[in-house]
Amino acid sequence: MTEYSEDSEPVSSAGWSDNVVQLHPARKRQTMEIVSFDRRELDQILRIYGFKVSDGEWRDYAIDMLKDRAVFSVFRRTAEVPMFMIEKRPKMARKQGAYSIINASGQILKRGQELAKVLKYFERKPKLVSL
Repeated sequence: MTEYSEDSEPVSSAGWSDNVVQLHPARKRQTMEIVSFDRRELDQILRIYGFKVSDGEWRDYAIDMLKDRAVFSVFRRTAEVPMFMIEKRPKMARKQGAYSIINASGQILKRGQELAKVLKYFERKPKLVSL
């Protein structure tokens, strides 16, 4: 196994079969800030997701955390384009709202400051039942 010292020079050692790279403290990678959903937000989103899965409308989801936004994508089938994307953009918080729901064609269906109000778009609507 080849191990690297703090100055990134090879040092021989026995044991593991993987290469280990230890960088000098001054050469540490810069941490990149990413936007993500917090636990409370994910709880609200997954509650709606669970209702839609039980109704048979949704089947899969994906979460993307990027530099400028976090996206929760909802799929009918795994191999398709997302039906809806629930997006969090903190830079839009003071303008039009940090949260938005976007459909498959890219049209913004609902936007707002509070996630709970934006997610009301997906709530079940009463159905008329005839006897």
